[in-house]
Amino acid sequence: MKYKFITILSYFVLFFLNTNLFCDENKNSLKIGLLAPLSGEYKSLGYSLMYSLQLALREIDDKNVYIIPRDSGSNNKKKLNNSVKELKSLGVDVVIGPINNEDFEEVKKYNDLVFISPSNINPEFQGNIISVGISFESQMSALIEFIKKKQKKRTVILIPKNNYTDLIESKIKKLGLKGYRTFKYNPDPKVLTGEIEILTNYSARKKNLEIRKKLYEDKEDAQSIRQLKKLEQKYTLGDVSFDSVIIIDFGNSLKSVLTSLVYADVDQEKVLFTTLNQWFDESIFYENTVKSLHYPSVNYKEFKKYKEEYFRTFKTSPNEITILAYDTLGLIYYVWKKNGKISTVNDFSFKGSIKGKIGNFSFNNKKIIQNLNIYRVENNKFTKF
Repeated sequence: MKYKFITILSYFVLFFLNTNLFCDENKNSLKIGLLAPLSGEYKSLGYSLMYSLQLALREIDDKNVYIIPRDSGSNNKKKLNNSVKELKSLGVDVVIGPINNEDFEEVKKYNDLVFISPSNINPEFQGNIISVGISFESQMSALIEFIKKKQKKRTVILIPKNNYTDLIESKIKKLGLKGYRTFKYNPDPKVLTGEIEILTNYSARKKNLEIRKKLYEDKEDAQSIRQLKKLEQKYTLGDVSFDSVIIIDFGNSLKSVLTSLVYADVDQEKVLFTTLNQWFDESIFYENTVKSLHYPSVNYKEFKKYKEEYFRTFKTSPNEITILAYDTLGLIYYVWKKNGKISTVNDFSFKGSIKGKIGNFSFNNKKIIQNLNIYRVENNKFTKF
């Protein structure tokens, strides 16, 4: 704890001193503002972002690059606006943040500043805001290609009923998918099991098994006895109406869906299980009912190296999304060196791709596209497809 306090204190002193020195004297510097929740409910995330940028600065190793952190608070519009005004007065070129997409409407008012947010709600440029989070669109694009390679033709997309349901449905509609259908479920485990039974036609398949078993129960020939023994090892009889699933969920809710699918006797040899929004959560290893689960994500080796370096330096583990801030600083530095300045979001509309910690990403028609890898969770390890 003492180490962390000294690091935070020295970090603030360093950048406040730099702010006073360079504003008037160093005309060739790159001044980057950081809007992070350094107070309130999400302050641990704010400090984690600041630590991540410190690592990125160390790698860039350019004394003309400065970070000016300011507290955006947690759901505090007044503090957010005051911090943006301070950053403007200090002549920053670009701002990393805000973290929460709900703050976008506030910062859009400052249209002479460029904001780059780790939010993943919308990959398209929104006025003066660029979102660099791992977008739904990039994840779905990687999964669709993967499912095609696996020659699956009947995919069902499972969507939880929550505050994001309408947004997810609208995004899926824009993708114009063919051979895909959606199924909305209640994430409450007490309701979920029954809904998955409906999706998988569990009752009818259970009844089919009982009917088939009765055909052999009164027979004594060797073939009938063998058939009956095989049937007694089954829970249902017959296939489900899909050959792959995309579960748009995470954490315990994802585990509940996986358990329900297995309970409903979905054949994992025939049906491909996939999901989104994963950051290599090792707790999924203990979901013993699932033989194999696939998902798109950032580069695992680089992510692991980043976490190890972060821990060695700060003796604590990073929040997952802070790797986005690390890459964001690299992106800003690349554009600044390439153009000699950063004036508008248009400076980030360039051809080619950038290699970062998360992997390769590019910009096309004012839209960020991440080229994600597919990973498989199997036998207590993550394997790249």
